[in-house]
Amino acid sequence: MFENAPGVGEATHPSRRTLLQMAGALGLGGVLPAASLAQPAWPSKSIRFVVPFAPGGSSEIVARSTAAELSNTLGQSVFVDNKPGAAGNIAMSEVARSEDQHTIILGHIGTLAVNPYIFDKLPYDANKDFKPVSLLAKVPSLYVVHPDVPAKNLTEFIAYAKKNPGKLSYGSAGNGSAGHLAFEYLKITSGVFMLHVPYRGTGPMLTDLLSGRLEASAIGAAAIIPFIKAGKVRCIATGSAKRLPQLPDVPTVAEQGFPGFEMTQWYGMLAPANMPAAHIAKLSQETMKATKTSAVIERLRGDAAESVGDKPEEFAKFIAIEQERWKKVIARANIKPD
Repeated sequence: MFENAPGVGEATHPSRRTLLQMAGALGLGGVLPAASLAQPAWPSKSIRFVVPFAPGGSSEIVARSTAAELSNTLGQSVFVDNKPGAAGNIAMSEVARSEDQHTIILGHIGTLAVNPYIFDKLPYDANKDFKPVSLLAKVPSLYVVHPDVPAKNLTEFIAYAKKNPGKLSYGSAGNGSAGHLAFEYLKITSGVFMLHVPYRGTGPMLTDLLSGRLEASAIGAAAIIPFIKAGKVRCIATGSAKRLPQLPDVPTVAEQGFPGFEMTQWYGMLAPANMPAAHIAKLSQETMKATKTSAVIERLRGDAAESVGDKPEEFAKFIAIEQERWKKVIARANIKPD
């Protein structure tokens, strides 16, 4: 009956199983096995921050500035990996299917709020395949004209365009580009008609604008401010919510008769939908801190970009609002990809 009981003087060593059963019975399941149940530290290796565009431009500046700060606080390096192609669809599709828990991506107005409505079929679902982490930055679009256009501001430009329907043309980097959307949004808001001339990239378009073969365009601040300063183009309005420090004398579109108007390219951090909530929370917390550092703020300010940094739920709400806005603009303007 007592054949398995320890003899007198023998030490009793309860098994691990017995200890766990005892802890469970006493409601201490989270105490005794804490070491064995502890989650491994995250991140446990370098984090790959994918940018779905070619090197150069605002997207890389935003990503690298943020990555540098995160590398200092997360205890692991965060490196930028440019993966351009198909309007960002290639990179978005790859990251959506990543399962290594250490791959994130730079979300953009194009990949999140435009592509879902101009492509008949996408290899990713912008809302289901990703979890928002934080909105990183906004880069305002600037509305510019060639100096030969007889308009000193947006009010005069709209009046001139209405008196000369079909005479003016504006250029963009291509169908569905940020510049295309910016001007179509202005056309719908102001009720003017202008011919759109799509190019294959900002460079060729800018060449024709500077030469006078185009009358107008909407371009990201960083790319066009040097030409504004040099007097080669005239800025008639900014798409920002408030005036830019670099162009204090140029009023916003909203100030010139269109309250609430805002046109910015924006960039945010996204993670694959399978990333655990705890990792998202940690990443978001550190990212918000990074966007508030003087190093990031000053680096982005140099390109007339505004550093933001918000919570995942705030970024998710922002994406939803942008999707609803651009869905309507795209449908009304009948925008199709190149």
